[in-house]
Amino acid sequence: MPLHLIKLAVGCDSVKELKEWVAERMRTAKKKGLPQRHIHITRMVPKRDAEILAGGSLYWVIKGEIAAREKIIGIEPFRDKDGIGRCRIVMQPKVISVSPRPMRPFQGWRYLTDDSAPADLGKSAAGSIAAMPEPMRRQLRDLGLL
Repeated sequence: MPLHLIKLAVGCDSVKELKEWVAERMRTAKKKGLPQRHIHITRMVPKRDAEILAGGSLYWVIKGEIAAREKIIGIEPFRDKDGIGRCRIVMQPKVISVSPRPMRPFQGWRYLTDDSAPADLGKSAAGSIAAMPEPMRRQLRDLGLL
């Protein structure tokens, strides 16, 4: 069973914005002749990397909700120019909307077990729910209608 990571998407207001941001980074990488992969750099290296690389994803918390994920394809520890240990979390550059679930803020990243991870939204559900304005979707969720 794969293990996942969960992280706050700081400065991102919607799944649409995250998708646009990833697409822009891929266009820039393509122009520079770099590989088409989305990289997130973090300070800590996950100790359970084998479990994560066995099919895990990085789940993004956007405005207080687990809202999207990207499949993790690599974990690359390295030292930056100041000699500080860091980690590249390498993902496929495809953002997948998931069934929104409230999540309180936290620092860094956390492990998320496969049985605790929200389900992917199907094509039709992803289009309708993800297309809703964020405040409306949150109100409907709070009322128990989503």
